[in-house]
Amino acid sequence: QVQLVESGGGLVQPGGSLRLSCTASGSDANVYTIGWIRQAPGKGREGVSCYTGGFGGAAYYPDSVKGRFTISRDNAKNIVYLQMNSLVPEDTAVYYCAADISPRLCDYSGSYYAYISYWGQGTQVTVSS
Repeated sequence: QVQLVESGGGLVQPGGSLRLSCTASGSDANVYTIGWIRQAPGKGREGVSCYTGGFGGAAYYPDSVKGRFTISRDNAKNIVYLQMNSLVPEDTAVYYCAADISPRLCDYSGSYYAYISYWGQGTQVTVSS
């Protein structure tokens, strides 16, 4: 069992930056793949980053956020961060932290999203002037 708690959302102007945090608790949380998936009003879920679990974990991004978003993982603290730079209004969404033992969470086609084991409650990010 893994519990996920997000923090760090808020209102930011276009071009600004924001850092989200996802604190994971539970046994062996560091072996899980953890990712950030967002959902804007009236739109489907969209993955924006993920970090595979265990030794030798790596980060993966969809083309839509490469160069702007950076995911990092502190296994000692069981916290995953999402640093978002050069934000645009289209980044406005509820951002969810998600965890699964399978690295298929990093499949940005979204085909695995219905099977993800654990979700946080979400944090709102609004990019607006």
